[in-house]
Amino acid sequence: MQKIELKQSYDVVIIGAGVGGLTAAALLSKVGFTVCVLEREPHVGGYLAGFRRKHFRFDTAIHWLNQCMPGGMAAKIFDILGSDHPWAIPQKKIKRYKGDDYEYLLTDNPDDLKKQWQQEFPEDKEGIERFFKDAKTLGRAFANFGHIFRSEETMGFFEKIHNKRNLLKFGLPFIKHLRFSGEEGIKKGLRKYFKNEKLQRVFSADTELLSCLVPIGWAYFGDYQSPPKGGGQVIPEWMQHIVEFYGNQVFFRCSVDKILLEGNTAKGVKFNCRGTDFEVQSHYVIAACDVEMLYNKMLPFNTISEKFRSKLSDAELYSSSVTVSIALDCPAEDLGFGEEFIHISSEKVSRAEHTGGDPWKSEISILAPSQRDKSLAPAGCGTLTLFMPAYMNFKENWLTESDAEGNYIRNDAYRELKHQIADALIERVEKLLAPDLRKHILFYDVATPVTHWRYTGNKNGTMMGAKPGRKNMQGKVAHYKTPIHNLYLGGHWAELGGGVPIAVKAGTNAVLLILQKEKPDVFKVLSKYMDGKISAETLLTSGLFLAYDNSWKQALTPAQKLLLRQENTKGN
Repeated sequence: MQKIELKQSYDVVIIGAGVGGLTAAALLSKVGFTVCVLEREPHVGGYLAGFRRKHFRFDTAIHWLNQCMPGGMAAKIFDILGSDHPWAIPQKKIKRYKGDDYEYLLTDNPDDLKKQWQQEFPEDKEGIERFFKDAKTLGRAFANFGHIFRSEETMGFFEKIHNKRNLLKFGLPFIKHLRFSGEEGIKKGLRKYFKNEKLQRVFSADTELLSCLVPIGWAYFGDYQSPPKGGGQVIPEWMQHIVEFYGNQVFFRCSVDKILLEGNTAKGVKFNCRGTDFEVQSHYVIAACDVEMLYNKMLPFNTISEKFRSKLSDAELYSSSVTVSIALDCPAEDLGFGEEFIHISSEKVSRAEHTGGDPWKSEISILAPSQRDKSLAPAGCGTLTLFMPAYMNFKENWLTESDAEGNYIRNDAYRELKHQIADALIERVEKLLAPDLRKHILFYDVATPVTHWRYTGNKNGTMMGAKPGRKNMQGKVAHYKTPIHNLYLGGHWAELGGGVPIAVKAGTNAVLLILQKEKPDVFKVLSKYMDGKISAETLLTSGLFLAYDNSWKQALTPAQKLLLRQENTKGN
């Protein structure tokens, strides 16, 4: 059991050891700050934490990674933290569109799919050409996204003007597609390109035209990556190593109850660890946790206005999911699954029904992680993951009960419901793709929005926080600076959007705000690097960042440990 041995005070206390919090902790450690990270779970990672069942390892919530290739937003920060960072693996086969009467494969050469469609639908040849051209334009914008990295809250007046120009340049290709959303809007948008209804049906589950175009755009520029060998959790494990290399600390099973204030300035936090209360002093606090939890539970209620509290409460969030993690007694490829994720949808149901929670109608995404990474399952076995979008309000919060504090209490009805849904999803996949699937299942684990809420604290178990969009932008839902001095947001709630690159961006910008006040020379160098004005080598040889010996050693997966034991037994 980990002992809580606190220093008298720290430069920075960070709430949450997800990717955002760990990015902030690693960067602060590298410039010489004392840091304490408090995590409510028994391990780092947040949505990248993953989990083990028997000798199998499962990722928690990853379809793919973006911006983790050389030059990508996340990779740029990883490069300056340490050259021993785990590398995401480029995907060649990316997405299989599976419907009632079609099956198409998107690869890292989208023109192959374009040519296939043009041959199959010659009447739409010109529209297909325009569709892929528009997708490529959007992909090019994302490929340059690594330079649109800094928050305007770290910028001066003229920098903000220049940044707005860059953002406008980035956003222009998207503007003409924004109005095509909703059931009728997207139909109108697709008809701009395709007369043939079969082509339109490929996107029967999408709710906006951009979600049809952007994945193809990413494919053009190689921005689909699988998690590193060993699973997505090796990324936060590597970051934890860096934090601890510099003598800083990550504590687990720590639930923060209160931000300690002196007047209107944060001075530390009060937290509970395994039934014992602690207080820790600090000059700054970075909250890489759920934003409503921060304002509603950790701070005085009048910290924000009722108007802003209402905007946070009504913010448009990404969905949560039902995730079924399956252990197989055979390799996943033996059942016909490849490296690509498979997306199942049907034109026989409405777009609303694709995300409505009915497992017989919902869209499903299927991934075979062990096909990509053999270290995730024992020899001769495999893993399969099924995703279905889901929301907390389904069947009155998944038939759970609530305690006095509003926590979801799981009961037999909840457990029965989640397994009914998992069984339905498995049956659908069995009928559509793998007739013998159920015969090869050793066991499976089911996560619901309640599960995601329990392990992350995110409102409604949302996977990525607040969506980009007019409502959230106008409401200024995303922010770094809080009404409390020296208290900043540093997780994905600081930005609109989600995923690893957004979390890395959020953690980095929170650090910039502290450096701007405490170490202006370091702030200038890191800002220039983020703006693409200097190289990683120039930054690292500036003399402003502490050396790191690239000493991280990746731990063996459960399957690798099993194999090693078996080999040692044979040897003896």
